[in-house]
Amino acid sequence: MLFDITLATSIVGAAQDYDTIEIINRFIAYAILIAGLLCVAFIFFGGISFILSGGDEAKIKQAVSTIRYSIIGLIITVLAVFIVSVVGKAMGLNVVKYINFAEIVETVKDISGNADNAGDSLD
Repeated sequence: MLFDITLATSIVGAAQDYDTIEIINRFIAYAILIAGLLCVAFIFFGGISFILSGGDEAKIKQAVSTIRYSIIGLIITVLAVFIVSVVGKAMGLNVVKYINFAEIVETVKDISGNADNAGDSLD
């Protein structure tokens, strides 16, 4: 089945529908969420490295450093949410409303749906 991608459903069309403030709001919100997810992923990576170190002192130190810096990054990310919220309110931006899981899932579905539709239309 062939699907047409309209400009309104593409990322470019979505960017054209929003004003500049809206694009900045979403960019900041997604950047904070991605940073938080990366911090959690590196904490898991450091934990797995620690488990698989086999008692090697150098590998243990590297794993502990990975976990330590990931936790510091997560704390900075959480603080960034509050700092961006305060600065955003002072500048008239409402970023916090975009930092929710349902909004991100919906965006990912839209993007993946557009990618699937593009692949189907090439057949």
